[in-house]
Amino acid sequence: MGLMARVSTIFKSKVNTVLDKAEDPRETLEYSYQKQVEQLQNIRRGVAEVVTSKKRLELQMARLQQSADQQDANARDAVRANRDDLAQEALTRKQGFTSQIAALQTQIEDLAREEARLTDLQQKLQAKVESFRTQKEVIKAQYSAAQAQVKIGEAFTGLGEDMADVNMALQRAQDKTESMKARAAAIDSLAENPAFATDALPSSGDSIRDELNKLQASSGVSDELAKLKAELGQGDKA
Repeated sequence: MGLMARVSTIFKSKVNTVLDKAEDPRETLEYSYQKQVEQLQNIRRGVAEVVTSKKRLELQMARLQQSADQQDANARDAVRANRDDLAQEALTRKQGFTSQIAALQTQIEDLAREEARLTDLQQKLQAKVESFRTQKEVIKAQYSAAQAQVKIGEAFTGLGEDMADVNMALQRAQDKTESMKARAAAIDSLAENPAFATDALPSSGDSIRDELNKLQASSGVSDELAKLKAELGQGDKA
């Protein structure tokens, strides 16, 4: 049981974390604002319906009042004509109309009180909605500004990391360039050394043999020079 409770707690924690990342408070504010606007619209419709019903009853009561007034006039005319039976009938009808008028008057008064209640509620909710709308826009603007600031900060952080990589690459390139320049200078220095001239005798790895080879080469050159002088008639004369 304890294990299941821990698993449930961890699962709920993960779900809350995911939902928190996915939730945009601006959307939540807009949703809440729309719900309040819908409530306000419902109250307005309620007020309109109450007013319409009251007007309808008032018109009906006005017609009943006309009918009652007509029966009253009929009763007066019947009395003048010594027709008490007709007068009594007219007064009976008038009484029926009067009863209906009284009932309608009660309903109209009830609707008037309901209209006043709904109108007061509408005004209070209207003020609440306007206040919420103002706060909503302020919070949305603050959230957008904070979000932009976070993105800028993240961009600068990423730029710093990228610049660090660029600096490292630049340093490696400079190190390789210096190393290549040093090798080129060393090669130039070796090329200028007489020991590495293109006409120098190759080394055999034996210093004595190398020296003998140099003497033989020098002797061969001397013999060649003497031969050349003899051919030109410039050799030594006895």
